[in-house]
Amino acid sequence: MTPPEADVAGTRPNATTRPPAVSVCLTTLTKRADFLRAARAKRQASKGFVLQARKRAPGEGESGAIRIGYTCSKKVGNAVARNRAKRRLRAIARAVLPTDGQPGWDYVVIGRAETTASHPYLDMERDLKRALQKIHGNPT
Repeated sequence: MTPPEADVAGTRPNATTRPPAVSVCLTTLTKRADFLRAARAKRQASKGFVLQARKRAPGEGESGAIRIGYTCSKKVGNAVARNRAKRRLRAIARAVLPTDGQPGWDYVVIGRAETTASHPYLDMERDLKRALQKIHGNPT
């Protein structure tokens, strides 16, 4: 099943320019082994989360896709708090990774207790961009 796309200007008279309704370049990590491999790779901490990243070996998984995983431990809070934190992490990943992430990489975003759910959204986006720049070797 292919994800739906938003209307684009020019295809219909009343359509506006909007991005796809679903981000198609991000694939979710589901296997524990992928999370463990990312845990042994590069990491960059910020106030609202910790980012782990690793470049996949050739022939391992989808070579051109960006894969992302999310995790929040019970230190973050009860199930409601953990789900809220993961929703925010997914939102910043959808906003930042298609432009700043690199194909062939696995990323794991780990929520932090109390700050992931309450840290300002724009600051978290900025922190993710900065963390990606540091991991990929071009810090600013």
